[in-house]
Parts: sequence; C-alpha cells; structure tokens
Amino acid sequence: MEEATEMEIEETKSKKFGLKNSIQTNFGNDYVFQIVPKDDWSSVAVSLSTKAVKLYSPVTGQFQGECKGHSDTINQISFSVSSSPHLLHSCSSDGTIRAWDTRTFQQVSCINSGSSQEIFSFSFGGSNDNLLAAGAKSQILFWDWRNGKQVACLEESHTEDVTQVHFVPDNRNKLLSASVDGLMCIFNTDGDINDDDDLESVINVGTSIGKVGFFGETYQKLWCLTHIESLSIWDWKDSRNEANLLEARSLASDSWTLDHVDYFVDCHYPGEGDSLWLIGGTNAGALGYFPVNYKGVKAIGSPEAILGGGHKGVVRSVLPMSCLKGGPSQSQGIFAWTGGEDGRLCCWLSDDSTEINRSWISSALGMKSQKSRKKKRRNPY
Repeated sequence: MEEATEMEIEETKSKKFGLKNSIQTNFGNDYVFQIVPKDDWSSVAVSLSTKAVKLYSPVTGQFQGECKGHSDTINQISFSVSSSPHLLHSCSSDGTIRAWDTRTFQQVSCINSGSSQEIFSFSFGGSNDNLLAAGAKSQILFWDWRNGKQVACLEESHTEDVTQVHFVPDNRNKLLSASVDGLMCIFNTDGDINDDDDLESVINVGTSIGKVGFFGETYQKLWCLTHIESLSIWDWKDSRNEANLLEARSLASDSWTLDHVDYFVDCHYPGEGDSLWLIGGTNAGALGYFPVNYKGVKAIGSPEAILGGGHKGVVRSVLPMSCLKGGPSQSQGIFAWTGGEDGRLCCWLSDDSTEINRSWISSALGMKSQKSRKKKRRNPY
C-alpha cells in the first residue's frame, strides 16, 4: 500500500496556538512513538509502530525519507553523536541499536545486545565521549561505540526492565539508570565498570519508572515520571527528594476546565533557570503545559498553554520548537510538533511568532479552551 506523505491542511485556529497542519504518517492504525530533532533542525525524525523511522522538515512538514530495518518495536531514537550530526540512532525490542545515515536513509552500523534482549533505552557519553550505554531487560550494557566492542555489563543493580539510561549533562562520566523495579541508580563510568565499585547511589522511587530527565542551572535536579502517572523531583547528587506528587493527574485536572488529565507525555525544561513544565493529556488528544511548583507548597499550576483540536487519541511525543537554535525567525512561529496513537503529526503555530518564543521562556503562554471526549486508554507500558 502506498504511504501517505502529503500534508493535510486543517483550518482549526486557536487564540494563541493554531493547528498549522497535520501529517498522516501512515494509513491504518499506526502510532507515532517519538519525535526528535537533528542538531541543525533541518530534519525531525519520527519513530512509528510500523518499526520504521520517517524524517520530515520541521518547518514545512515535507517528507524527506525513511529508515527501515528493525524487526520489532522501536523504543528510542536520537541524533546523539555531535561529531556525526547526520547519524540517527535507534534501539529496539529486536535487541539491536542501529545507526542510520539520514542523507541516504541507509543503515551504517548495528550493535547487538546478544540473546535477542530487548533494548529499551540508550545514551552516549563517558569522560571521553566513547561510551554507548543501553538498558537491555534488567541489565545495563556498555560498548565503545567507536569500534562496537562491549566493555561492560551491569546485572546486579536492577531486577526488572531498565527503561531509561542517561549520561548526566555536565557530568559525562556519570550514568543514571531507571527501572520497572522502582530504582534509579547513579554509576561512575570511568575506568573498568562493574556493579561493586561503580554504583555511587541508589534512589528508591517505589514504583515502576517510565521516564526521567535532568534540569536546573547545573543539571543537578532530576524529574521522574512513573507508570502510574506520579511525578517526583530529586537532587541526584545527594539523593534528596524535593517533591513527590503522587496525585499529579488529579492536581493537573483540577487546574483546568477540560476533561480529566489521563496521562503525562513528558516534562519540559527550557534550558535555563529551574522552571519545569509537566505536559499532560486527555485520551481524546488535548494537551496542557502545567507549571510544576516543587518548592515550598508542592503544586501543579494552571496550564500556560493548551493544544486542542489536533489529535484524536493519546499523544506520545511533544517536540517544542521554541528551543530551536536561531530563534523566532528560524522556527517561523511554530510552537511545537506533536505525535500520537492516531498516527498523526500535528504542527502548532502561534498567532504571534515573536510573542510565543518570548513567552515560552517567561512561562506566560496563551490558553485555549476546548471540551474533549473521554476514551479508555491502553496500558502505558
């Protein structure tokens, strides 16, 4: 069947955020899993439930090509290696991490976890930027990505699937892992890596962890979203909990007039200061950007942006264009790209491009009200 690459123009407009256009990435009931940008923002890569990755122009939405080769679900994609900005990496439940040349859309390398272990997450880092770490079932595997040689395997720190691995920004020798077992671990990856000598700290979140990220001026703070949609904030250097919002969905739902917030997609850190936004959605496809107050009285504030009318199902990924290098002129007033379980990519446009880029950083975003239907959501993990 021929795949749809044309753009569907929709007339939906909002007070501040209008739906500029949407792209149906495939016929049928295929999901959009993740949207990631190339360093120079000439392309965005989109992973799909078809086990393929498609590339588009983030400004025009033009289809550029696709990368196909995985035989099972793609769990993460990333443009990771700054010295090779055209390389896109992907990991999959087929047990591989593959590199793709996005100029030719061809696979150029493949690292195998062995024993067909599912790989859920990967990260590039290390003191010499030579390490590739991956969460494969309950293990953490390390390779020297320059030659593809495996250099370490940590198998005692976690007892269940490792859902996230991240080298710490500004501390490239430190690796954070997070797991379904409810633990987050910090490892020192200098020298020979092993469970006994290099496990520096363990944080017990207490429930299955879905997604984590760093924020703050020195990236010392850590946010953690769980599979039961709770949010916690930590100082990873001393393992101190700064906020634990177990009822985050209820707090977010009470702060707006739309349907109940059913799930959280991600957290957004704009790259300066210590502000953090929690991005929540409804099963009918509406999204809100909720400011998180993790100091003093712990709270989730009223949404500073609402995106409605674009999606008809659960949203899986949000790519904010406001952090685009080059600012308002290069983003051309585009606020964000979103993708979800309706197989659609939506591009959100501000009515005032200069205002939206300024207001995103100052957390004074526009709002739009729209009622949406409730629909049962599938298991998030």
